[in-house]
Amino acid sequence: MGKDKNPRRVADNEAMAKARMLRTSPQKLNLVAALIRGKKVEKALTDLTFSNKRIAADVKKCLQSAIANAENNHNLDVDDLIVAEAYVGKNLTMKRGRPRARGRFGKIVKPFSELTILVRQVEEQA
Repeated sequence: MGKDKNPRRVADNEAMAKARMLRTSPQKLNLVAALIRGKKVEKALTDLTFSNKRIAADVKKCLQSAIANAENNHNLDVDDLIVAEAYVGKNLTMKRGRPRARGRFGKIVKPFSELTILVRQVEEQA
């Protein structure tokens, strides 16, 4: 009588986390996302901890969420996880302004971004 269970959006050896409404431009966020792509999660967490970028703390929080999803929801081994994908999307843009000389208006845009992190369990090569 009930509805069928939704199929998983990711493979059986993957887990995902999304961070929405991050208050930075997608271009700046992509620099930090590129820093962790393809790395083991321990190395990625270390890189984010010691990064000088302001948004690195939010990216670290999203990565920790993806790791927790992998461990608790999908029973994956945390030691074998890598950051398979980290991609950035645009979100809303707040439009603000500032009066300028000669009656003009200076447009100020305050962009928001969203980040998706996909971690994948890979077996160690001996």
